[in-house]
Order: sequence, then structure tokens, then C-alpha cells
Amino acid sequence: MVQQFVNGVHKVINKPLWILIPILWLVIFFCIPFLTIFKISFSESAISLPPYAPLITWVDHLTFTLKITLSHYYGVISDALYLYACLYSLGIALFATVFCLLLGYPVAYALFQMNQRAKRFFLMLIILPFWTSFIVRVYAWMGLLNPQGFFNSCLMHMGLIQNPLPLVNNTFAVWLGIVYSYLPFMILPIYSAIEKIDRSLLEAASDLGCRPVLAFWKIVVPLSRPGVLSGALLVFIPAVGEFIIPELLGGSQTLMIGRILWNEFFFNHDWPLACALAVFMLALLLGPMIIFQRIQKSNIGSL
Repeated sequence: MVQQFVNGVHKVINKPLWILIPILWLVIFFCIPFLTIFKISFSESAISLPPYAPLITWVDHLTFTLKITLSHYYGVISDALYLYACLYSLGIALFATVFCLLLGYPVAYALFQMNQRAKRFFLMLIILPFWTSFIVRVYAWMGLLNPQGFFNSCLMHMGLIQNPLPLVNNTFAVWLGIVYSYLPFMILPIYSAIEKIDRSLLEAASDLGCRPVLAFWKIVVPLSRPGVLSGALLVFIPAVGEFIIPELLGGSQTLMIGRILWNEFFFNHDWPLACALAVFMLALLLGPMIIFQRIQKSNIGSL
């Protein structure tokens, strides 16, 4: 075991220096913050600044006391509110991911079929919303969906409805906001995967008498699967912890995990419980992430 560790260290050292840049980025911006949150989750809550007790208290230079509590994790798994928020967040994220896939795949395939000039134009339109603030775009949807907004006004002027529809402050508004905000993250990976497909494969299938629909299912869909999996991860994972969209479009009834974490951190000032909830949610996400990664590796290995 020791020899394997030493060999691994030698391999890292012998590689070029630029290889260490993503490793340092991962350590600084993920590992250290996560370990900090993980440590706080085992601390006791306290009325102090910061609002938690230290895990290690030094009695003298050689003696210290270690105080670890699992009560916050027990509170997370035993409180129906937290379990509901976790399941609700997973359900909304799953629905948004599926809907982004249903909308994004046809768009990506249409881009694949376009000429270069049209392709550049429509790619610019897909990326264009990122030129504005995320909060401004969500606020724009508030103006479109509210009772006096664009959609209700148009429907009432056309005589289709008599009273404004409840399009905001509900789950529908959250779904719509997440799908709109994260749809480009589904389109671009799928398009990148489809664009790498050799067009001669489709031409050969056509020459052999394969119908376009069958060629699409037999050639394009299997070869674009890595892009689908990448897009699904890029949509699902951030959608689970989304805070701004539920806060602005969902109202008080949409208790997603991001809002619960915000309330525990900044209103209840219970940092250990909030950290335990964050670690618990990350543990729930590790399963889908590992499954997606293994499927993607198997797909790449079979190409």
C-alpha cells in the first residue's frame, strides 16, 4: 500500500507543472470548503460568532478535548420538513432535466443539420442570455408571469380567460424558471457530441437503404449519449440546490433545499444543522453522479 502511494506521488511529480493547476483548483475551491462544512456539521450550536462550538478545545499544550455530535444529522433524517425539501428538490431537478432533454436534443440536432452561417447565428442566440445577469432574467419572468403580466394580459385580451391565471408563486413557475435558465447547459454538450459524429456514417446508412428516422436512432442517439449524460449532470446538480429561482418565482410554498439552507444559515443561525443538511444532500447526489460517470466511461470505452 505504501509503495503504491509512493509510486502515485512520483507519477504526479514527473508530470508537467500545468497538470497541477486543476488539482490545486479542486483542492482550494472544493476540498477545503467541503472539509470546512463537514467539520462544522459535527460541532455543537452556540450563541457566539461564529455560531458553533469548536471541535477541539485545548486544556494545555499537551491535552485537549474533542466534542463531536451527530445530533444534527439525526435532526436532518428525522425531521419531515428537511426530508420533504430534499425529495421536492430532487423531483423538481429531475423534471427540469427531463424537460430540458426533450427540448434541448431537437435543438442540438437541428444545429447539427444547419450550414455554418446559420449554425453560428443560432449558437449566438443560445449563448446570448448569459450576457445579462441571472437575477435580471429571473426578474423578467416575474414580470411575464404575474397576474398583470404579459401572458395573462394577452390571454385576457383574446378572451380566452376571464381572470388572471396563477402562473407565479407555485411549482410551475419554478419548473419554468429552471428549464429556461439551464436549457443551454443541455443544448451545448449534446450539440458538441453530435457535431463529432462522422457524417459519412449517416450517408452510408442512407446508401444501404436505412430510413432517416432509423439512422437517427441507430447512429446519432447512441453516439451522442456522452453529451446527453454531461448535459443531464450540468442541469440536474445545480437545479437541486437552486435558491434564486424558488425564492423569486416559487413563493413560500416551494421549499427547495437551497431556501432551507439559506434560512438555517442566515435566519436561524444554526450553521451546524445547515452544514449537516448540505452534507446529507451531497451524499444523495453522489449516487447519481457515480452512476452517470460509470455509464459515460463505458460509452466512451465502447466507441
